[in-house]
Amino acid sequence: MRLSQPVLDRKELKAVRRVLKSEFLGMGKEVSEFEALLSDYFSNQVLCVNTGTSALQLALSAAGVGAGDEVLVPSLTYVATYQAISAIGAIPVSCDVQINDLQIDIVDAGNRLTSKTRAVVPVYFSGATTCLERVEKFSFENGLINIPDAAHALGSMNEGKLIGSGQGTNVFSLDGIKNITSGEGGLIVSSDPEVIQNAKDARLLGVIGDSSRRASRERSWDFDVRDQGWRFHMSDVFAAIGKVQLSKLENFARIRKAHFSYYSELLAEIPEVTLFDWDINDGMVPHVFVIRIPGMTSRESLRSKLLAENIPTGIHYKPNHLLSFYKNLDAAPLVATDQVFPEILTLPLHTKLTKSQISDVTMKLRKNLAHAFE
Repeated sequence: MRLSQPVLDRKELKAVRRVLKSEFLGMGKEVSEFEALLSDYFSNQVLCVNTGTSALQLALSAAGVGAGDEVLVPSLTYVATYQAISAIGAIPVSCDVQINDLQIDIVDAGNRLTSKTRAVVPVYFSGATTCLERVEKFSFENGLINIPDAAHALGSMNEGKLIGSGQGTNVFSLDGIKNITSGEGGLIVSSDPEVIQNAKDARLLGVIGDSSRRASRERSWDFDVRDQGWRFHMSDVFAAIGKVQLSKLENFARIRKAHFSYYSELLAEIPEVTLFDWDINDGMVPHVFVIRIPGMTSRESLRSKLLAENIPTGIHYKPNHLLSFYKNLDAAPLVATDQVFPEILTLPLHTKLTKSQISDVTMKLRKNLAHAFE
C-alpha cells in the first residue's frame, strides 16, 4: 500500500511516445493544446508552467507583488508556498488556521496587517475551500491581492462553481501525486489578462512574445526583455501526459470522493479520532485524508507501528513558522496551528486504493491507537 501515487496507463505512454517521436521535447504545440483544453475546462485563461511553485511565484509577481511586500499566508502549508513568496523578495507573514478545517484564520490574518501588506495567499487544504468567501471579503476590504494556492483543489467546487472559473487568479499543481498529474507541472488560471500576459513572458526568461512562437515550434532570435524572467515553461512531454490525465479528472474525482466518504463512515466509530469540517457534498475533491487525534503525544510511535503493518502515513504539514528560514520570534503565536500540528496524521488516499484497504487502514489504526499516547 502507498500513501499516495499517480495513476497512469497505456494512454499516457502512447502520448509520451508521440512526443518523443516528434523529436520536439520543449514547449510547443502540446503545451498550446493543453492550455486550450484547460481554458475550456475553467472557462478562463490558463498558462502551463513547470511546477505549482513556479505558478504561484509567477502569478504573484505578475499581479504586482514584489520585494519588501508582505504576504499573509497560513503557516500550515507545504514550504513550496512560502518559497514562491520569498523567491520574489516578498515576505511571507505566517498566519494561524482555524482548528476545525485547517483554513486560514481571517481574524488572525487581520491582526497581522501592516502598511507593507500587499497580498494574501489562502491555501485550499486538501481541496476544501471553506475560507473562500471570507478571504475574498477580507482582501477586498483591505485592498489586497488575493491569489489562492489551490494546489490541492483541482476539480473542487464552491457553491456549484468550479474553483478557477470565476474572477481573479488561482494556481494549481500537477505534480505526480496531485488530483491529476503531468509528471511535473503547474497552472496559472486567471480572468486578468494582464496577469496572464506578464506571466506568459516571464515563464520564458522574459522574452517578449516567445510563447506564441514556441507553439509554432519556432524560436525568437531577435527579441527584447524588459523584466526579470525565469525558465519556468512546461515541456511538451509533460503537456502530453496532462492532456490524457485531464480526460480522467471526473472519474478520479468520483473515486476520491467515494474513498473520503468511506473513510469518514468508518472513522466516525473511533472516538479518539476527530474529522475536519470538510464536506464533499459542498464540491470538495479531496487530495489528502488528514485526521486529528486530540491529545496525541507520540505520533512517531503510532506511525512506526502502522508502518510495521504496511500502513504508510504522512504529516501534512510541518508549519513554516517552525522552519529556520521563516522563523519570526517577534511574531504573535499561532495558537491553533501549534495545537493541531502534533495531532494530525495523513492516511493513504489515491485512486488505486480499494475499499478493503481503507477498512484495513482504519482497523489497524484503531488497533494501534494506544501508541499515540505513550
